[in-house]
Amino acid sequence: MTPPRWLADEMVGRLARYLRFVGCDTEYVRGLTDDQVIEKARAEDRVILTRDRALAQRARRVLLLDSTEISEQFRAVRKVWPEVPAEVRFDRCSECNGRLSPYRLGSNPAREAGLPRDRLSSGLAVYGCSACDHLYWEGSHTARIRERLAAWAREP
Repeated sequence: MTPPRWLADEMVGRLARYLRFVGCDTEYVRGLTDDQVIEKARAEDRVILTRDRALAQRARRVLLLDSTEISEQFRAVRKVWPEVPAEVRFDRCSECNGRLSPYRLGSNPAREAGLPRDRLSSGLAVYGCSACDHLYWEGSHTARIRERLAAWAREP
């Protein structure tokens, strides 16, 4: 079973990023009215993730999150959808939700300017977003995210 596609409102932006880290299709919206959020979710067949009680009362497919803590929000999602992964995958762009794919180094030197040269020479896998061109690779930031996700998955 695969998790649903989500639409996260502006109250749960960090959660949207973490769901993308684990490969979940999670659209994040800001500046929309409740009606627009509901219509977008319906049109795109997405479940709304929110802390907004008024929005949650009006939406058909919604998960109302009580906590402001990202760890508790992530656990709440996994409680309802246990199939949500708890490990980092290089499937979704954490910036825009675009699809990631392996990136061939040397194909665009200007785009690669921010990559760590010492790590690249070791054959490090790099992934690129098809929508916004952001590049990703395994590094210390990824290790910290992995540790957080593992801790959240262990805790009740």
